[in-house]
Amino acid sequence: MSEPLQKPDGGSRMSDLKLRIISAAILGPAVLALAYVGGLWFFALVLVAAVLFQHEWFSITGTSDKSASAAIGYTALCAACASYALSYPILAIVFVGGGALAVYLVGGLSQPARWGAEGIIYSGLALLSLMASRLGDIGLVFVFFLLIVVWATDICAYFVGRFLGGPKLWRRVSPNKTWSGALGGLSFAVLFGVGFVAAVGQVDLLRWGGLAVVLSIVSQAGDLLESAIKRRFDVKDSSRLIPGHGGIMDRVDGLVAAAIMAAALGLVFGGDPVNPILGLDLS
Repeated sequence: MSEPLQKPDGGSRMSDLKLRIISAAILGPAVLALAYVGGLWFFALVLVAAVLFQHEWFSITGTSDKSASAAIGYTALCAACASYALSYPILAIVFVGGGALAVYLVGGLSQPARWGAEGIIYSGLALLSLMASRLGDIGLVFVFFLLIVVWATDICAYFVGRFLGGPKLWRRVSPNKTWSGALGGLSFAVLFGVGFVAAVGQVDLLRWGGLAVVLSIVSQAGDLLESAIKRRFDVKDSSRLIPGHGGIMDRVDGLVAAAIMAAALGLVFGGDPVNPILGLDLS
């Protein structure tokens, strides 16, 4: 069960920060290592994350007939992952859409069932987008770039916002987020993202910088979206899976949104459904 929404005191915030640092120090290198190895190891990582993401989404939103919906959702994600790995992207999308439709029908076309269907679509698109991002010669660089931009946005927005304060970004949805934090996170995301690609020998830094701006903004929008969903259902954390961080949804909300946006940009500008990131021709 997710925790009810509460306001932590100063002591608990400091304790949570310590736990977040410890958890990040353990999980961050593991994620980077699997991203570096790529292949089935990376695909397995994003599949597990997508399944956990979907599980937490169902738990938060109270999806109708949870056992049947969960079975359908997990099956759809696994089938989509296998199809994409075997270079059948259209079939992968069909599995995601079919799973969402099945959950909606099993739930009697109710509002909780609609939430469940939307969760399958969101987690499925995230799964396929992250898989696409690691393919090809530029895949390793792009995955690291994506992670750096999202992580820099999240971490720097937190500390800049705490240091500078100022007007709230969206008080009703996320009372602690400020405009100073959002702009600080954006600035550092571009700095670190462009710095990384320059260090590994990439060119056209202006285009990489523009992409960093877009992905940073979208990652913050994804964070706000999850905050709005949790506030809608009166929960604080999506789960207690990661000490100090909450659940998978709490940690990958920005990454999910940014990855989907990157894939969408690749499709628009590159037109390659198997590896849309390569379509951006950022090398």
